[in-house]
Amino acid sequence: MRHIVFDQKVINISQNISSFIAMAILTEKFNTPHDTAPFSQISEKHYLPAFEEAIALTKKEIEDIANNPEPPTFQNTIEALAYSGQTLDRISNIFFNLHSANTNDEMEKIAQEVAPKLSALGNDITLNLDLFVRVKTVYEQKESLNLTPEQETLLNKSFKDFARNGALLDDDKKSKLRDIDAKLSVLKLKFGENVLADSNAYQLHLTNADDLKGLPEGVIEAAAALAKSVGKDGWIFTLDYPSYIPFVTYADNRSLRKEIALAAGRKGFQQNDNNNEANVMEIAQLRFERAQLLGYATHADFVLAERMAESPTNVNAFLNDLLAKAKPAAEREFEDLTEFAKQKDGITQLEKWDGAYYAEKLKQERFQLDDELLKPYFKLENVLNGAFAVANKLFGLTFTEVQNIDKYHPEVQTFEVKDEKENLIAIFYADFFPRKGKRQGAWMTSFKPQYIKDNVNERPHVSIVCNFTPATETKPALLTFNEVTTLFHEFGHALHGMLANTTYPNLSGTSVFWDFVELPSQIMENWCYEKEALALFAMHYQTGELIPMELVEKIKESATFLEGMATLRQLSFGLLDMGWHGQDPSSIASVKTFEKAQFEATQLYPDVEDNAMSPSFSHIFNGGYSSGYYSYKWAEVLDADAFEYFKENGIFNKEIATKFRDNILSKGGTIHPMQLYKQFRGQEPQVDALLKRAGLSA
Repeated sequence: MRHIVFDQKVINISQNISSFIAMAILTEKFNTPHDTAPFSQISEKHYLPAFEEAIALTKKEIEDIANNPEPPTFQNTIEALAYSGQTLDRISNIFFNLHSANTNDEMEKIAQEVAPKLSALGNDITLNLDLFVRVKTVYEQKESLNLTPEQETLLNKSFKDFARNGALLDDDKKSKLRDIDAKLSVLKLKFGENVLADSNAYQLHLTNADDLKGLPEGVIEAAAALAKSVGKDGWIFTLDYPSYIPFVTYADNRSLRKEIALAAGRKGFQQNDNNNEANVMEIAQLRFERAQLLGYATHADFVLAERMAESPTNVNAFLNDLLAKAKPAAEREFEDLTEFAKQKDGITQLEKWDGAYYAEKLKQERFQLDDELLKPYFKLENVLNGAFAVANKLFGLTFTEVQNIDKYHPEVQTFEVKDEKENLIAIFYADFFPRKGKRQGAWMTSFKPQYIKDNVNERPHVSIVCNFTPATETKPALLTFNEVTTLFHEFGHALHGMLANTTYPNLSGTSVFWDFVELPSQIMENWCYEKEALALFAMHYQTGELIPMELVEKIKESATFLEGMATLRQLSFGLLDMGWHGQDPSSIASVKTFEKAQFEATQLYPDVEDNAMSPSFSHIFNGGYSSGYYSYKWAEVLDADAFEYFKENGIFNKEIATKFRDNILSKGGTIHPMQLYKQFRGQEPQVDALLKRAGLSA
């Protein structure tokens, strides 16, 4: 008996030591270059004990602020709050970034367990009456505090965060709010996991070479390599974008295009364990109930109160105004495309799986331009170096690849970013290729924000994650032009994070109004169409020949090709988002029926009954874009107007670039975005520049 007890004590001591080591790896200061995340030392077993320790530490920090016997001041309350929870933030950044970019079953289980705990902690903070009283006391004294603009923004934001998230509710309503937030945290994770599971579950396995007609050589080679990697003959195509997009764009076999397109449209919308219909309905309903609880008419009203657009009325007016301008052009383009398909192949009814295929054929005929002609000039390494060169010419940054910084996957590249005086500006991670544990799409994120504390300017650790066409046995990674603009887009977000120069972490970098955050990313895409920029990186991967200028002209000419249809597509997503979140969803009985009604004004292609978008619309049901998808078009107005300023003065004009860096990129959320924009541009943005660029002017 003693022996058994002794063994149990040994086991307990061993477990405690393991837990302590686990906590130390993630909770203590990293002994790494530039305090970068020690990915190789972290395993799944470390996360839960580290989260528990960091949550407890954050609670202690909050209690110390709330129970401070000294009278509340900006420093001991507002500033203290801004710097609280940094250990937890660091762990969360590492875990949830990997949960998106390199997940597995164990990570998903941990996420499901941790998400409600983090939600509960957030409620513990915003519903803490003693803490709110201190914040409110400082807020009511703000006119006499002689605050800087950044400090005033932080104070206003702190007060609003409490008031908008339940601090003024009675205890019963606070309890209900906690319950809603806990449920939402789990539902959103489950939504994303279901989409990823359905994506991973589908494979189009071909063994007949005739089925490959029309497909580019590199696409076929990649499909053969994938089949070989899983021990199969032939070729495998998946729903990962580098596989899916080329297939629906180039495959001559219409029935196979239909098969894979229908599979993509069924993600989260088929009768299996990954069905997201109930999740969609419950997320929408809970968001509505939460907004009502907090005194807002709808979730959209709640969200937009802290956006440039300000209200659902303004967003819907903006979307419908663009719809009125774009729809005639889109309908003409669709008629042209339909007629082209009829003449070419006798197709009388264009379906969704025909759109990309015939659009590419028409573009080739009209401009003698296609991605296969362009791809040899866009080797990934060259394009990345091109983005670096543009950043150097605009902002004086240099990017040096280093091997002494830990990576979470062997494919990740790491860079030190420095300014013209050799000061470290940021650490930059780049993760470019699809894999099983990585969600689709492309995004920018950070492992550590920029902020200033104790006179030390802590520099950010920023990452971009994409799903580009990988190298094959005979070719390096060659990008489509769409992938080139995607890289520049995410790199623009990265610059927003890297060039941040604010005092407080919760106002730094991309911590801005959601309908302003796309300006730095979307403006960067413009350089991809300019001769002067393309000359920096668009070189043939075999010969080193610079991209011919006639191809550059064709790229520019084709920039507005089918732009009416593309605009209508984006507007349809924004209207669907507002449909889910701009009303009481309790009367919605069917996801599909509701979605069809929302798409009615923008519909060009016939509906596909067994497909639906909402159950895989991760931007609004798992990401941060609920009531905010309109911001892509909103930011296009900003970026078109801003780039017009560059073009008027030279696309590498240092004075304009400095104004953009100092007034947009470095300021984060310290000042209202419209004020920042006017400081940069000298005027409010004009929609004319977007209409002109898109070819939609009257």
